Amino acid sequence: MDAVRADGQDPGAPGGSGVLETRLIDVGRERFAREVWGRAPLLTRRAGGFSDLFSADAADELISRRGLRTPFLRVAKDGSTFPDSTFTSPAGVGATVPDQLDDTALWRKFADGATLVLQALHRTWEPVAEFSTELSAELGHPVQANAYITPPQNRGFDDHYDVHDVFVLQIAGTKRWIIHEPVHPDPLRDQPWTDRRSAVAEAAKGAACIDTVLEPGDALYLPRGWLHAAQAQGAVSIHLTLGIHTWTRYGLAEHLAQDALVLLAEDPEMRGSLPLGVDGPGGEIDTVRERLAAALAEADPTARFHRTRRGQGRPAPLGPLAQLAAVDGLGPGSSVRLRGALEARLDGTRLSTRVGWLDFPETDLPSVTRLLDGGVHTAGELGVDLAERLLRAGVLVPCDQ
Repeated sequence: MDAVRADGQDPGAPGGSGVLETRLIDVGRERFAREVWGRAPLLTRRAGGFSDLFSADAADELISRRGLRTPFLRVAKDGSTFPDSTFTSPAGVGATVPDQLDDTALWRKFADGATLVLQALHRTWEPVAEFSTELSAELGHPVQANAYITPPQNRGFDDHYDVHDVFVLQIAGTKRWIIHEPVHPDPLRDQPWTDRRSAVAEAAKGAACIDTVLEPGDALYLPRGWLHAAQAQGAVSIHLTLGIHTWTRYGLAEHLAQDALVLLAEDPEMRGSLPLGVDGPGGEIDTVRERLAAALAEADPTARFHRTRRGQGRPAPLGPLAQLAAVDGLGPGSSVRLRGALEARLDGTRLSTRVGWLDFPETDLPSVTRLLDGGVHTAGELGVDLAERLLRAGVLVPCDQ
């Protein structure tokens, strides 16, 4: 299957474009959803500059000055990952945790051809964190971010596939990417490439469907399951990988089955014991299948879906000192807004968020509903008592935070 090439804006794309359209693709959101998402690679040349998100200076700062610990960094060379103990050490008086990054050890490995993988940048580097949050909100799926720093003419990993979709953003240097079609399309989280190592190795010997060199500003989308390997060319290569942990129908089925089992636990007949001396399911399986089918028809996994989704991310940062100052100085004219990335949902009189849930009297519901638009509001508009309650709960933040 050929990659879908970027060849102009989809005239049917909706207005109000977000980071997906403005920074990662130029085929338009609707065409991307219809022809690319989960189906085929997409190569976008000159998608834009990404140096505002990450850079060589950012990598040096994280490695040498931020006191990072494992697992925020991996080190790999020629398909093998080094033990953490080979590039970590205690940090000295006052910071004697044993697994902080050792910048000298990392320099030596990097000079010897190892790739440095800075993991979970959506937690450690603010520009990447903000970008990942925006992209996640647009896609409706959780996003993680790693940076790969590879010395010239080296590669960190052999041919493999990921169990999540990825966007590759080339930041510095160039890297050759060789991509083959899946040996196991749409793998689930518990179906890693190592379970099909021989099939992956055999497929990698065949003709590639994409063999290209990414240059700074290029972006590449790969659905989960597509085989790939990459090698830096004549200079140090730095790229960001944005991992999209897609929700699947299988995952939804898991939630549906769990809710059905909750219903069956309230059925006295289903709680009953099998006959004495039973040596197999026998005729009981028909009864169980019938009751299970009825429970599946009745079950609604929506609430469980949203609980799980809230648990897969974190809300936007909250500064405790700024929050206390906002509470102490709160007045009718104080400006506040809903905290970002809360995954807030109002169901009846209950507001569920990533920081917990709150119940409200009917009289507060119009104000709570207004808050969900994400705009700036005054405490007087909402009600000062309500605004204070929500500030203390970490649901509202002062509008300059």
